[in-house]
Amino acid sequence: MRADLHVHSNASDGTDPPAEVMRRAALAGLDVVALTDHDTVAGHAQARQALPGALILVPGMELSGRLDDPALGSMSLHLLAYLFDPDDPELATETRRIRDDRVLRAQAMVDRLIDLGVPISWEDIAAVAGTAVVGRPHIARAMAASGAIASPEQAFTPDWIADGGRAYVGRYALDPVRAIALVRSAGGVAVLAHPRADRALLVSDAQIAELAAAGLAGVEVFHPDQPDPASLLGLTRDLGLIATGGSDDHGSLTGHRIGSHIAAADAYERLIAQATGAKPIQGG
Repeated sequence: MRADLHVHSNASDGTDPPAEVMRRAALAGLDVVALTDHDTVAGHAQARQALPGALILVPGMELSGRLDDPALGSMSLHLLAYLFDPDDPELATETRRIRDDRVLRAQAMVDRLIDLGVPISWEDIAAVAGTAVVGRPHIARAMAASGAIASPEQAFTPDWIADGGRAYVGRYALDPVRAIALVRSAGGVAVLAHPRADRALLVSDAQIAELAAAGLAGVEVFHPDQPDPASLLGLTRDLGLIATGGSDDHGSLTGHRIGSHIAAADAYERLIAQATGAKPIQGG
């Protein structure tokens, strides 16, 4: 079974509509795809309606978290939440708060960019994002369109909007232990997303073990920005966690790489066995 458990649509910061993401998932030969937009389930209905053939949709979400490290300070940490009840009131309230603060943060980043001489406005960002959950990739695309940078990737540097960059602004995010508890309370399962993708802010083995003790179900081991999964794979075995995988596809922003990285053979079955909030959706 080929399962890509981490993809995005234009409901958040991907470039393609959920229906197109489902079409490309089928063309990539996937059996299972998880739609995991940032802090929203807005794309699930369209994805469900567009499911082709025998493709299975796992409703999910990439939930924003923040980990306070005594040595490194505050660091961004994301959880992939799967098969939770989307109507759970506490989880819905928190994700709404995160989305609202994303807008305030993006507006503040635009103000900083303007002060740095970038010829963009909030209206430019809103035009790129549309009704989607606003994220830094929308700002990056607007910067590229303005001519300030040659391509969106160039925005994610210390000069611009990378973590700690000149125009970077922090935002509200959940303590990961609380986020795990919220997901579990909603009947879902929580997986730590790409913990070794940012070489400057690696989530340590000890930190992952603490999250496992708090109810973390798995770790995203196979990811395009984690070229050497061996150490993470060994850690998941030691901790009894599920080793998952996904492309983290964002459409044209990441080169339409859906299906490039997939979960281990038994990961999908182990995930759904722990979930009580929602069920996978069968196409065809």
